[in-house]
Amino acid sequence: MIQLEFWPTLAFVVMVLSWFAFVVTFLFHKKPPSPPDRKRDSSSVIGIVLQGAGYGIVWTIRRSWFTPMFPNKSLEIVLAVLTMFLAVWSVWFCSAAIRTLGKLCSAAIRTLGKQWSLAARVVEGHKLVTEGPYNIVRNPIYTGMFGMLLATGLAVSHWVGLVIALVVFAIGTFIRVRSEERLLREMFGHEFDAYAHEVPAVIPFLI
Repeated sequence: MIQLEFWPTLAFVVMVLSWFAFVVTFLFHKKPPSPPDRKRDSSSVIGIVLQGAGYGIVWTIRRSWFTPMFPNKSLEIVLAVLTMFLAVWSVWFCSAAIRTLGKLCSAAIRTLGKQWSLAARVVEGHKLVTEGPYNIVRNPIYTGMFGMLLATGLAVSHWVGLVIALVVFAIGTFIRVRSEERLLREMFGHEFDAYAHEVPAVIPFLI
């Protein structure tokens, strides 16, 4: 019989609801027709696979359902609040990024909208987006994905599983970002270099 504990259970429920909102955000955004590729890097698919593996690990290497990660009441509450904040913030941040792209879709934008694909690519009419969440990090979708991974791990994983998942996800994100930004640097040159110098890649105020 599963014994429910209030804070871990509340964090789990908020995390699951946020996942529904996260998926809906991607499934129901308006996706205009894609223009021809200008350049594509299929090796970036490896990054997506590793990111997906990170999500699989947090759900697989887990602790008992609805129990805290550590047996300390104060820490339990702190981690539950952090979990809920991360889950809700991640969905909002991704939604804000997609809305920013949606406003600029007529100009042919960057990762989603006209430019979304599993393989990193740039397309005809590609524009470097630096507005909204893109003014905080260069890859806000990956920032939101990382936030959902961390929130999920805090809600359900054993701490060992969470650490492994974070490492695997980080490697996948590094591969994906490096691949995408190599194409952007080739296309935009000094404009992208100046942007990258001012704005971190994934983690706000850090990297």
